[in-house]
Amino acid sequence: MSDRLAPDKRFKFVHNGHTVYEWDQTVDEMEIFVPLPEGVPAKLFTCQIAQRHITVSIKGNPPYLDHDLAGPVKVDDSFWTIEDSELHISLQKAERGKTWPGALQGHALDAFSSDQEARRLMLERFQLENPGFDFSGAELTGSCPDPAAFLGGMQRQ
Repeated sequence: MSDRLAPDKRFKFVHNGHTVYEWDQTVDEMEIFVPLPEGVPAKLFTCQIAQRHITVSIKGNPPYLDHDLAGPVKVDDSFWTIEDSELHISLQKAERGKTWPGALQGHALDAFSSDQEARRLMLERFQLENPGFDFSGAELTGSCPDPAAFLGGMQRQ
């Protein structure tokens, strides 16, 4: 797939002027990035991933994030790591190609940004299904259908 169709930016969820987490998505995955506080050893962080819920906490403290996900995930194919003072959560979408309005329920993008994200995922889908073509310069006009359902949906790999 052309790197130009990969997410080019992370969306941020900000609360009281503080970035709580950032996220991006592909047709297959939702990626969540949580900045970690300084001075807390990595071994104290925990992350629990359920099919429709995620919990992030520091051992011995109330959860930092304790929210329902915007869509279901394949728990066995999802994981988390700590890299460069950031908790990186990689969630495998249960429904390939489905555009999530945000990472967590109640934290959705505005309508324009959500439509732009659906268009980007539709082009990513076209690229995956037609590897001999370059869709990086393509634009979709009009209303964009759901990439997960368009023309019978995406095939599982």
